[in-house]
Amino acid sequence: MASEARLKAAALLAAAGLAALAFGAGRADDAPRVLVLCVLAAVVPALVLWRSLNALAALCRVPAAAPRAVLNIEQQSLVDNALALEARLEHAPVALFGIDGGAGAGSGRVVPLNANARKLLAPGRATDAAALCGQLAGRPHGDRTLLQFETERGTERALATVSMLTLHGRPQRLAALMPVESELEAEALNAWRQLVHVLTHEIMNSLTPVASLSRTARDLVEEARPALPADVAADLGTALDAIGRRADSLADFVASYRSLSNLPAARPERVLLTALFARLDALVGPAWRARGGDVEFSVEPASLELMADPGQLEQALINLLKNAFEATGAGGRARVGARLVRGARLRIEVDDDGPGVPDALAAHIFTPFFTTRKQGGGIGLAMVRQLVHGNGGTVRYARPVSRGARFVITF
Repeated sequence: MASEARLKAAALLAAAGLAALAFGAGRADDAPRVLVLCVLAAVVPALVLWRSLNALAALCRVPAAAPRAVLNIEQQSLVDNALALEARLEHAPVALFGIDGGAGAGSGRVVPLNANARKLLAPGRATDAAALCGQLAGRPHGDRTLLQFETERGTERALATVSMLTLHGRPQRLAALMPVESELEAEALNAWRQLVHVLTHEIMNSLTPVASLSRTARDLVEEARPALPADVAADLGTALDAIGRRADSLADFVASYRSLSNLPAARPERVLLTALFARLDALVGPAWRARGGDVEFSVEPASLELMADPGQLEQALINLLKNAFEATGAGGRARVGARLVRGARLRIEVDDDGPGVPDALAAHIFTPFFTTRKQGGGIGLAMVRQLVHGNGGTVRYARPVSRGARFVITF
């Protein structure tokens, strides 16, 4: 810009000099000597003006566009294949990370390489992205292990595989992180369902004749009571009555677990969540308010809908609220909220202000038969998980920010 200004100033001065010399030559009348002097003096400013104009033209000249390279068929095919491969990696159903450095574990910068990797490290997924990157950086070449990390939806597990490659002469590890939490839960549910089915079938096969024989024996004792000593008849009657009662009670207990292995298939339909929550409020709200507490329901936006079996989803939420009701006591409060989160996923959260679940027990609360209450059967949360999975969702226990318990259902 400075050189351009100087060139313009020089051109203006040269033009002014030429104008002055031309004016002087016009006033010289018939004096040839004066005319010659004016012409000679005009040579220098004319040369300056010509050079200045040429330099300005060079500065203002727009450079010509570089000719576009023409690719042959093989080169164009390679470019197309590279673009297609990049698109496939970007949308691969696993999270891919690049780890700078060689085969030594424990160090290296972790860089997300595709969309799933970036989503996993983004706010709203892994609660401690730095810790997750540290776990990946600590994996050596050839490692294949199961990683566990915390997210807003609770603890998740993923299979991590690390391989070695060299790019542009620099060693680099490539880590693939495949989420397996849902698959592991589905397999665990199937295993528990089969186990419960076998156990209940075998137990019921044994209990049924015991209960029947105890009733028959009790009837025989009653018929033979006159011929038996009074104390013997009384002891036999009491023993047989106790056996019959325990057999009937155990049969009822086992029948409750049989429902875990005989859940009907879900019949999905369009469910308006505001209507579903209104029904839940009518069912459980009065009991909460009768003891000085409250349960609140919210849906954002109010038009939020879900494809699910309304009866099964309602039963799952009732079970969660029943646990919250028993955990909070008088004056307790609970909240059920539904909203859309990252990736257009629907999340339903059930919170309460009770004592929460101890960290040592959090991994076992969805296991059938596991309970921390003396009167509990360990079936409530196991039923919740089966109902939610049967409708295509997942349920997690998420550690709350303060106190209480928080369960997150995601579809």
